[in-house]
Amino acid sequence: MFGHQERVGILLLIAVALAVIAADIVLVQIGKEPFASAYTDQSPDGTLVHLSGVIEQATVLKNGGHVLLTIDNVTVFVPATVAGDRSFAQGTTVSLYGTVQTYQGQKEILVSSTDDIREIQ
Repeated sequence: MFGHQERVGILLLIAVALAVIAADIVLVQIGKEPFASAYTDQSPDGTLVHLSGVIEQATVLKNGGHVLLTIDNVTVFVPATVAGDRSFAQGTTVSLYGTVQTYQGQKEILVSSTDDIREIQ
C-alpha cells in the first residue's frame, strides 16, 4: 500500500493540519486586542489599530452603500459588506479595530469585519 516515506509524509501533513486548526481556535479566542495598537496620526499603513470614541459624523456613500464615519477627527471607512443594514448614529460611542490605510493622501481606518465594530452602551 504506502511505503514508509509516504506514511511519514501523511502523518506530518496530519500533524501540521492539526497544529493549524489548534492555532486558529486559540487566535479566535484571543481576539485582535493583543495585536492592535492605539491609533495615532503616525500609525503606518497596514497597521492593525484600535479606536474608541463618539461618532461625530456618519455618511452613507452613494457608490455602493459604504459608510464613512468621523470619530475624534479620524476617518473610518466601513465597506457596505461590513456595514450591512446597520445604522451609525451621530453621538454613538463605538469601539473598533481596523487597518490603517491612506486614501487620496489622507489616513483612515478600514474596518474589515462586522465583529470589529461595537457600540458601547
